[in-house]
Amino acid sequence: MAFNDVLQSLGGVGCFQILHTILLLIPVAMLSCHNLLQNFTAAVPEHYCKLPSTSVLNNKSRTHFMKHFTSPDQDHKPWRCVQYEKARDLILNSTKKPLEGKNMDYCKEGWTYDRSIFSSTIVTEWNLVCKQNPWRQVARAIYMTGVFLGAMVFGSLSDKLGRMEILTWSYLQMGIAGSCAAFLPTYDGYCAFRFLCGVASSAISVNSISLILEWMPKNGRTLAGNFFGFSYSVGQIILAAMAYLIRDWRWLQFAVSAPFFLFFLYSWWLPESARWLILRGDPYKALRNLKQAARINGKWREAEKMTPEMLCSEMEKDILLIRASHSVFDLVRTPAMRHMSLCLVLVWFTSNFAYYGLNMDLQNFGLSVFMAQALFGGVEMMAKLMVMLVMTFVGRRVMQFVSLILAGIMVLSYSFTPKEMLLLCTVLAVTGKAFLASSITCMYLYTGELYPTEIRQTGMGLSTMNARLGSAVASVLHLTGDFSATILPMLFGIAPIIAGFLSCFLLETKDSALPDTINEVEKRYRGISSDEEDSEDEQWIQKVQHLKEIS
Repeated sequence: MAFNDVLQSLGGVGCFQILHTILLLIPVAMLSCHNLLQNFTAAVPEHYCKLPSTSVLNNKSRTHFMKHFTSPDQDHKPWRCVQYEKARDLILNSTKKPLEGKNMDYCKEGWTYDRSIFSSTIVTEWNLVCKQNPWRQVARAIYMTGVFLGAMVFGSLSDKLGRMEILTWSYLQMGIAGSCAAFLPTYDGYCAFRFLCGVASSAISVNSISLILEWMPKNGRTLAGNFFGFSYSVGQIILAAMAYLIRDWRWLQFAVSAPFFLFFLYSWWLPESARWLILRGDPYKALRNLKQAARINGKWREAEKMTPEMLCSEMEKDILLIRASHSVFDLVRTPAMRHMSLCLVLVWFTSNFAYYGLNMDLQNFGLSVFMAQALFGGVEMMAKLMVMLVMTFVGRRVMQFVSLILAGIMVLSYSFTPKEMLLLCTVLAVTGKAFLASSITCMYLYTGELYPTEIRQTGMGLSTMNARLGSAVASVLHLTGDFSATILPMLFGIAPIIAGFLSCFLLETKDSALPDTINEVEKRYRGISSDEEDSEDEQWIQKVQHLKEIS
């Protein structure tokens, strides 16, 4: 409670907190664009085998030769991947006689693409169709693998080096890697730099939410956490608008990457978490950051009264009880942390597996890809308004359970609905995805409130790592083609229902102060009262001081 009281005395949810949150959420919106970018840059246009380039075709109708070149499919369109084996001889000889023994052969001279919607995508650039179609999903899986590894690496580093150090570097990395991916001439180079974008994406996400929560008093955390979710939905609408205006994949890739250079520049003026600085033994820098916040909030007189010694005395117990160094093993070292981490890992994995599994191929919904993206973003925003109300008045755990169960029911219903009922399928899929987005928004806030300050980034990193593992698994399963179209939607519906029941085993954090130490988390799970808590703290402090004297 001590640090929360400090923030309240310096203005509570004041101008600094509002401005600080906005500046951190703008990059998160652009981050959403990167996560869903391949819905546009890797869109598959209508295509068919390219007709041989001959002088005959310049003088005769292509339509005339097309019926001899390949047979129509069930939609009365030319087959996408095969042609008649001897069709070239037919065209070169300019004969009207039908071919005998019409054996089918793979497209030998490439493909002709419909460029009426997209002038260029990575599919048309590198012919990622037919036998090469899996490489389109491989590119997406590589990006998600980068996000997975970024969460694993940067989560722990942020607890050691600081939130802003990692965040500033990640903005720069995203800007450089995204811009390079836009203009490299090879598929391998594109995938390599998209991987680096994924690594930076994870660091931006987990550090942004932690900085927002650690600078926000408890009465503003619910609202701030929900705006973090809103920014993702706003990003989807921004992406739909940008993709509609920019139809070339290279310029679209660059357009969503270039703003990160601006974010890198202004991040130098964003302060490090004062809470983290105090626990890491740097109260002087923490005080400087707190005074900066107080001046913006118009509380400079209260700030002048504060001293480093006062800050240390406010958090003396936490400073003495905190471990000198941490690793990911601290998340499972004690019973309460082990119980909490296991539940969070499974909930993050299953909910993101379902969310990104639905979101990865908007072309399957029968709508314009631009309309589908904007529709998903708009419905998600309305759903998150409901999340904000439920979390404020009911609590995080109830919201988590209800949103996941409803999402599972909607997606399961979608999987069993005949695809001919296009409107109903779209409504079920969009509603299910909105509930999944609501649950993920809740999870960002919920996870940040459950993990203690001394290891919050490591915990957020582990959770995000498993979230991205879920999305990477969904990407890989999309490679299975026909199997994905029949079985995978059922898995996307079952997964959130499992996650919903697992969320029941987490503690409620509504109106609770952010925990600062692992010891505090353990006591909350054991239900220890305030008097017992003070008694245990005194015993721990005496032990720590005794060990220091011996050493």
